[in-house]
Amino acid sequence: MKKNNDFKTIYADDDIIVLNKRSGILIAADRYNPDAPRLDLLAQEEFGKLYAVHRIDKDTSGIIVYARTIEAQRNLSMQFEKRHVKKVYHALVYGHPLWETLTVDLPLLPDGDPRHRTIVSKRFGKKSVTDFRLIGTCGQYSWIEARPETGRTHQIRVHLAEKGFSIVCDPLYGGNQKPVRLSEIKRKWNGDAEEERPLLSRLALHAYKITFTHPKTGEEMTFTAEYPRDMEAVRKQLAKLFDVDPIERDSEASSE
Repeated sequence: MKKNNDFKTIYADDDIIVLNKRSGILIAADRYNPDAPRLDLLAQEEFGKLYAVHRIDKDTSGIIVYARTIEAQRNLSMQFEKRHVKKVYHALVYGHPLWETLTVDLPLLPDGDPRHRTIVSKRFGKKSVTDFRLIGTCGQYSWIEARPETGRTHQIRVHLAEKGFSIVCDPLYGGNQKPVRLSEIKRKWNGDAEEERPLLSRLALHAYKITFTHPKTGEEMTFTAEYPRDMEAVRKQLAKLFDVDPIERDSEASSE
């Protein structure tokens, strides 16, 4: 697996590539920030011409799939359009949901306010559905699994916010930009408060798993994206302190 600071290659063949991207990098051109670093351009230096088939937010880390041929792009785009692709995200949120599972069905309109946020709009919004599952609570936080059935801009973030939950360090929908610090989650912490670096200080949303059909072979393929270093540090600490681990719970659910 090739590694650099912007992405890791999970899988590649003549038709597709599957990458694990860092938070803060665009996956394609953006009209609001045309000079920002782009994953497709960086990956093309290694793989040649790439074709987008879906998107994830700039601030979200995790899995992104590109086609390497026009034929593969058509096939994969159709799979996304017909909602045949299964996507799993992991999010760390503030608070404790009182539900074990929740389906949110609220129509969304991208770029709906002066801050270019996505808003709920029954009149102009497009159908948007997300299935949520509570993985477990950890002190002031909770791990949430999200399975979006549709692929609207900021869908998971907006649907959670509408139900009263903000993802940790969400700059648009959360309001609370407080980073996750070990000193605030570990009771007996003996470090230097002035020297302490946050465990995580960016949007705690990760595109963790994707399942689709290979555009040429017809084989069903499932890929997972390991957590980036900051989310992994938080996962390990919360698992140690509260015995709640989203990776372990996912493995248990997959084997059932």
